[in-house]
Amino acid sequence: MNAMNTHYPEPTRIEPVNRHTLAVIVDNEPGALARIAGLFSGRGYNIESLTVSETEEARHISRITIVTTGTNAVIDQIKAQLDRLVPVHRVVDLTLQGQALERELCLVKVVGLGEHRSEALRLAAAFGARTLDATLNSFVFELTGSTEEIDRFIRLLTVIGLVEISRTGIAAMARGSEPL
Repeated sequence: MNAMNTHYPEPTRIEPVNRHTLAVIVDNEPGALARIAGLFSGRGYNIESLTVSETEEARHISRITIVTTGTNAVIDQIKAQLDRLVPVHRVVDLTLQGQALERELCLVKVVGLGEHRSEALRLAAAFGARTLDATLNSFVFELTGSTEEIDRFIRLLTVIGLVEISRTGIAAMARGSEPL
């Protein structure tokens, strides 16, 4: 029995689920990304955003930016398991280092005539989006910004005639002069 001498179980403690941005430095070799993605899928963790690119060509090093959610214990477990993978050199939780700079690129295609067309141009100008392509009945806009800003832009364009979206995922870097 528990401390209050009752047969009822202790209430389940619910921990908050937080969003974390992880920067992972890996060898740029075949299968490295598959091993990392397999670690997440094999344990039932979700990847909300994933970006990868070679950052040091001479040393064949890539940087993977992963956005995931979980309790503090789950995030700690993810970081520890990533650290044990062979191609991984370093895992840094940018969320714990303070306000990291996060940006995402988005391309959106809007189709419309008349007032919808001019409203799409007004919204693009208000958000600072560039027009990459224009036809008599469509536009393709490019917007770089925070995930929240891009989400707002997409929500507003949805009522005007949004037909296609392509997003890059988050690229992130810690503030200040210290390197990763």
